[in-house]
Order: sequence, then C-alpha cells, then structure tokens
Amino acid sequence: MAFARTCSVALVGVDGVVVEVQADLEPGVAAFTLVGLPDKALSEARDRVRAAVVNSGEIWPPRKLTVGLSPASVPKSGSGFDLAVACAVLAAAERLDPSSIAELLIIGELGLDGRVRPVRGVLPSVLAAADAGYRQVVVAEQTAPEAALVPGVSVIGVRSLRQLIAVLTDAPVPDEPSDSVSGRPDPLMAGLMIPSGGVRGLPGGRAGALDLADVAGQYEARRALEIAAAGGHHIYLKGPPGAGKTMLAERLPALLPPLTQSEALEVTAVHSVAGLLPAGRPLIDSPPYCAPHHSTTMPAIVGGGSGLPRPGAVSLAHRGVLFLDEAPEFPVRVLDALRQPLESGEVVIARSAGSLRLPARFLLCLAANPCPCGRHSRRGEGCECTPAMVSRYQGRLSGPLLDRVDLQVQVAPVTRVELMERDISAESTATVAARVLAARERAAARLADTPWRTNAEVPGHELRTRWKLGPGALDDAARQLERGLLTARGLDRVLRVAWTVADLAGRGRPDRRDVRTALVLRTGIEHGLPVMDPMGGEFAGTDA
Repeated sequence: MAFARTCSVALVGVDGVVVEVQADLEPGVAAFTLVGLPDKALSEARDRVRAAVVNSGEIWPPRKLTVGLSPASVPKSGSGFDLAVACAVLAAAERLDPSSIAELLIIGELGLDGRVRPVRGVLPSVLAAADAGYRQVVVAEQTAPEAALVPGVSVIGVRSLRQLIAVLTDAPVPDEPSDSVSGRPDPLMAGLMIPSGGVRGLPGGRAGALDLADVAGQYEARRALEIAAAGGHHIYLKGPPGAGKTMLAERLPALLPPLTQSEALEVTAVHSVAGLLPAGRPLIDSPPYCAPHHSTTMPAIVGGGSGLPRPGAVSLAHRGVLFLDEAPEFPVRVLDALRQPLESGEVVIARSAGSLRLPARFLLCLAANPCPCGRHSRRGEGCECTPAMVSRYQGRLSGPLLDRVDLQVQVAPVTRVELMERDISAESTATVAARVLAARERAAARLADTPWRTNAEVPGHELRTRWKLGPGALDDAARQLERGLLTARGLDRVLRVAWTVADLAGRGRPDRRDVRTALVLRTGIEHGLPVMDPMGGEFAGTDA
C-alpha cells in the first residue's frame, strides 16, 4: 500500500483545526509535492523532512510523492507539520505500519539531523485534538508537560524522529543526548520563545513580589484598587508625576484571585500561541500583567501581523491586567480600539487572509498626568500649560472610552509625612487579597446560575430587574442622571460598583451608602457624598 495518513493541527488564532496529513507514493520521476494551502515555512518542509529522514538512517522513497493537507481550504502555517509529514511518508513507504499512525495526532518541527524541535501553540492544538476525539498525541519532549495539561489525552514526548520510529515499531528506543550546555538555554527552545514585541511584565516577572504596603499614603486609591480587583472593574488613575500611579497599578495583579483551571488553560493557550510561555512553566495559574509602552503599534495592542493575525496585548492580558501608563500619549486610534473588547471581552480581527476571534477579557488600568507638565490642579499652582493645552491633553482620552471605565480616581501628591514616616496601618497585599477573594466568592455564589462570575460582567438590565437594591438606594444616582453627569451606561456601571462595595462589606445587597460610594468613584464629585476613612478602608456616609 503506497498511501498513509495521520493527523496534525492548524492554528487559527488560538483555535485549532485538526488537519489530516496524507502521503501518496506513485511510480514516476522522484518528486515531492506539498498541497493544501501551505505558507512559506510549511512549503520548506519538503527539504527539512527529506534531510531528517535520511539523517535518521532511513531510506527516502525514490518515487513520486504527494503530501496533501486536508481540509485544503484552511490555511496552514508554521513548521509543526514536519513530524506528521515524515511519519506519513515512511508509512506510505511501508517502513511504518499505516495503522500505527492513523489514530495519532503528531505535532513537531524537524531539524535536518532528525531532532524534533518544539513549536508554539501546543496547548490549544492538543485541546482541539481532544475535542475532536483524539486520545494520543506526539509532541517534542520539551512541550510534553504543556500537552499533558489537557485531561484524557496520552502524550508521547520524543527528542528525535529515530525515537518515534522506535516507539511505533516496538523497537528499543535510542538514547538521544541533550545539546544543552550548563549555564546556557536549551537551543531547541529558541523557536518557542520570541521577543515580546513591546509587551513587558508578562507572567514570571517581578509583579508577584510587589507589596501594596510599600505605597506611601493614597488611602482612596488603595481602596479603589481593592474594589477594582474584587469586581473586575476598569480603573483610571489621575494625578501628578510621582504620586504613585504606576506603583499602584503594578500591585493590582497580586490582588486578583488565582486563576481557575479553565481560566488558566485559556491564558496559557494565548501565551503559547504568542510564543511567550515562560520556560519551565507549562501552566500560567496567576493573572497576567501587560504594560505596553505608549509607542506600541495598533497590531501589537489589539492583535495582527502579516497573514493570519496573532494575539496582541489585550489578549495577552486576558484574565489579568492591561496597564496603559501615560495613557494620553497613546495614539487615539489605539485607545478607541479598546472600546469593543472592553464591552465584549473579545476582539475580532479581519484580514485578507482570514478573520479570527481572540479572547480579551482583561482589567484595564489607565494612568495619566493632568496636563503635559503634570502640575495642573484646580488651584493652578506651578502649572505652565495654557488652558488649551490642558484641554487638548485631557481630550486624548475620549468620552466613550472613559464611559466604559467604572472607577476614575484622583491620586493626590504624597505629603512629606506620608513619605518619610512609616505607616503601620498600611495593609499588605495578602491582607487585601484575602478580602478580594471573599468578595469574589460572594459574587460567584449570587451569580451561580448565570454565565457571569464577576459584577463587572453582569449586564445593566439584569442588575436593574433581577437583583433589587435597598429602598431609596438609587435616589442620588437618579439625580446625577437627570443632571447629565451620568449616562445610561454610567448608571449601569455605578450599580456594578455598588454591588462590589456591598460584597466587600459583607452586605446582602447595596444600600444608599454603597451607591453613593460608587458615584464618588465614578464621577469624582464628593459634595454631599461619602468620603474615605483613611484608617479603616470603609466609606463613611454623610447625608446630602
């Protein structure tokens, strides 16, 4: 029989499509034809596979060879099909039993010497294989722990084509020496990790070692940060340089609860496809933190690139924090592109080569100075900017974008006393994170029979009709709506924040005090509304 088949996976974004790799040998002039919409890297597999087979001690069939990748209408890219193509060719040449590879799903790049190199996107590929009913996969040894995260799938990790042939023929498995040198990274992992493209602060960095107690003063901003973490609310920090906006944002991921198993798989899949999975860490179980520079391009933020798009910063921050420092310095087009993922929790990118949907449910943290010089205030002390310059600078953050941000907090300059004297009342990250986790559990219990898990995800219509507030709780919000200080979307977001404040306080439903607190954090208007108690973390109510 001169025909054999096996399977591999083509990635479209973070979704996998199972591809059947077919090899057919016919009499005729020796030639190698690869069909099925391959890209440039995949077309070069003809030379890699031939050299790998010969250097593994096998005989290359001197006949007309056609390798087809089906379905032919799905674009295929990358070098992850090499190992599957080699096995299909050897099975068609009767070196392997065709039935031994028919139910296998094989992923891996081949070096010219026959070594199997790891490729990006193994986790989403194996998830797609499991959904398609495959129960045994073959991957490079380095990515076997990543593939083993998928339950119900048996993983075979190999270092070389020779080892895989031995496994499939029940022969003794040869020992392949490692090329890694002590003190140097494994050279085979070079294709697995790629530069972050302007995105820093990815998992495995120093964010987990930062403590909220290190921030001097800023009691109102600390409380707002706690509310943002408890309800998944977007936050905007406004204040002069040196007030602590960046310090606060860097400590936000540690306040978030650990990822659930399903969330961890989602996050790991995105980072695996992007080539940013930390070495030796097959599963990302903590919320990611992405802080792109303001010069980062639109494709790097939203996703894109040549051919089929790749995940951008909004997807790399999925289930974590996306921090935009100096937000007004970002291009307006980039900022406005965030509006759709802020609402839907996903981003849809269309290109000529195809379109795809990427997850993007992140917590957005914006930080900005009040003006170009940073010293603008209501008193106007020390600011050298003209009113037109201040207005133009602040107008770079559009109204529709800020309308989607639940918490807008003024970060005041730190006083000398706060900076020089140690504050024994400052709470640590662990203390605040425990309260955040308890509030998240209360919200999850209330939303148990719904598709939502945090207050920020609940639609406004559900909040207004399904879960009633206390008597008179919305009176202040109604007045703000009539005065034009709140939009309809803003009212919904005030309700979401009010529920989070109630969850943090252990109350069964928000009362007037909770709604007032949400209004202060939403509009920044404190006249007749609650103010912060700097010692206790609770809001003290004052009657209008």
